[in-house]
Amino acid sequence: MSEKKKKTGMASRAIHAGEPRERYADTLTTPIFQTSTYVFKNSKDIEEYTKGNKPRFEYGRYGNPTELIAERRLADLEGAEDCLVFSSGMMAITTTILSLVKTGDHIVITDDSYKKTLEFCKSYLQRFGVECTIVPFGDYGALDRAIRKNTRFIFSESPTNPYLNVFDLVLLKKIADKHGVMTLIDSTIATPINQRPLEFGIDLVTHSATKYLSGHNDILAGVVLGSKDLITPIRSLHKSMGGLIDAHCCYLLLRGLKTFPMRVERQNATALRVAGYLETHPDVERVYYPFLESHHHHGIAKEQMTGGGCVVTFVMKGGLAEANRFLDSLDMIFIGPSFGGAESLITHPATVSYYDYTREQRYELGIIDTLFRLAVGLEDVDDIINDLDRAFKRAKKR
Repeated sequence: MSEKKKKTGMASRAIHAGEPRERYADTLTTPIFQTSTYVFKNSKDIEEYTKGNKPRFEYGRYGNPTELIAERRLADLEGAEDCLVFSSGMMAITTTILSLVKTGDHIVITDDSYKKTLEFCKSYLQRFGVECTIVPFGDYGALDRAIRKNTRFIFSESPTNPYLNVFDLVLLKKIADKHGVMTLIDSTIATPINQRPLEFGIDLVTHSATKYLSGHNDILAGVVLGSKDLITPIRSLHKSMGGLIDAHCCYLLLRGLKTFPMRVERQNATALRVAGYLETHPDVERVYYPFLESHHHHGIAKEQMTGGGCVVTFVMKGGLAEANRFLDSLDMIFIGPSFGGAESLITHPATVSYYDYTREQRYELGIIDTLFRLAVGLEDVDDIINDLDRAFKRAKKR
């Protein structure tokens, strides 16, 4: 009797999952298949392929061996049956949505989803006769009432950006099942390490692989994961849309995934300590971090997540002048709009993401003048705290 193979841990799977033991040309790392075209040996080879008897690659827009390994590894980490990789997180979201809807359909999305996702659903989808209802995050009654007979799916992020609100996935699934609609969750901020929505019955999960999954602030990539039945039509549209990820980008994604669990574990610990420091700082009005007991969704986060992630959002005391002086006083932390990478980044949503909104419009969305989103990297936690501390002191000086 053969010994039953035990399921390996996340760190081992992040290095080995999806790859055959026997490697091409005996390489240790996955090769970059830098080709746009794959040739047939002969007419028999063509016939076997077109009849479906011989799976293989045909043209670069339809797939690449490096891409295939990345998809298999990500599916394993998320616990998904299938995975599809795109050229960006937004390409993953827009292609997925377009594959699921037709003229006359209706979708529901929460109000603090990513700005560009909301823009796509509110503006572009309506051009094709698809209606969109935006509901306040956390108002499950409004969510339930918003669903119609022609509703196709509910979409939300969890945790959200920048306030790190956490959706009750069990309740979301219950509402969706009541009405027979699908569920989509953008789980970028959580990562497959800290949260796996598919285990709660969510139908599809998306990630911006630009963030934690690659982890080095050097690529753009997106992912959608779910059952093979749901991914297949998305893959079909993807071939027509052409938002493919190139082989070199996939190679860098695979390289990043090898250290992904260790990076997230380190960032979880660093962010929690930084959040605690900020919460007690006299110049900070409020801190938003799911694993702080003060967070309004702390209980849900502890039930659904194994870590709080690298993003810490806080409100500084004072006004816009103090906020700008604080930014200008940082020495190590870079001012930038991303998260999940090796370098610590901070962004000021009022002047970066929402610069084209009036102050009144921003405040209606909760984007106030002294709101910051900090994404801790892999630096020593004491150095991150010291940099923040110096910036607070300098910001008070006129």
